[in-house]
Amino acid sequence: MCPHWRGVLLFAVHPAAVAAQSTPAPAPVATATAVIPARYESSRLPGKPLADICGRPMIEHVYRRASAAVTIDRVIVATDDPRIADAVMAFGGDARLTRGDHRTGSDRLAEVARDLDADVIVNVQGDEPLVEPALIDRLVAALAGDPALEIATAGCPITDPAELASPHVVKVVVDTRGDALYFSRAPIPHRVDARGAVTDVPLGSKHIGLYAWRRAALLALAATPPTPLERSERLEQLRALEAGLRMRVLPTDADPIGVDTPDDLERVRRIVAAGATT
Repeated sequence: MCPHWRGVLLFAVHPAAVAAQSTPAPAPVATATAVIPARYESSRLPGKPLADICGRPMIEHVYRRASAAVTIDRVIVATDDPRIADAVMAFGGDARLTRGDHRTGSDRLAEVARDLDADVIVNVQGDEPLVEPALIDRLVAALAGDPALEIATAGCPITDPAELASPHVVKVVVDTRGDALYFSRAPIPHRVDARGAVTDVPLGSKHIGLYAWRRAALLALAATPPTPLERSERLEQLRALEAGLRMRVLPTDADPIGVDTPDDLERVRRIVAAGATT
């Protein structure tokens, strides 16, 4: 058993005194497992899950951060490469070898989830070694608090106009409940120029690729083919919206660094070396 697994978190719901006046009780989340999809191949940084960060492979940093979330009772790395699986087992972690032909990380996640009994599956990106454990806990708690939600994710404010314009930064817009309306690589929402003058609204919200799924919703969605908007934007989360699933987007100031380039890797190394993270 991995030394970093955590115990089960139970959300107690007290019965209402009068059934006729009661409101729907939150669905209890008895078990939550974090699954970290990790591929060896990367066009810009091959083998990045094994990249050294202060004496440990990047995948170990991600694994330990996910294990630090109090709502997570198990962490599994899902990989199609034995080198990654061997590295995970070398530091005492749990790894599962998966097929190599999955279209998306969520499809790889679902292959592992089929054999799990967990109520909630948390998709933790394998290239985010600074992921916040507290944010993982917030996502799991969001599903526990609203039985109508199938997915919870997160977004942070965009403060740099260059990020708003970049197709590499995924933007999200939400409704009045905080549920996702749309994700795009394009700048959304559109800002009217000076002649029409909507200038007092935020630039937008950047999507953070961290998800908590109800296991049943994940498995059902993985069984469906890619959808038109998903194919157009190359964003797998749009398949969920096109299927009509409710996805809560929790606001956060945390903006974890995704390691996509050698420059990103050096930035993370400096942060970890400086002791700015645990």
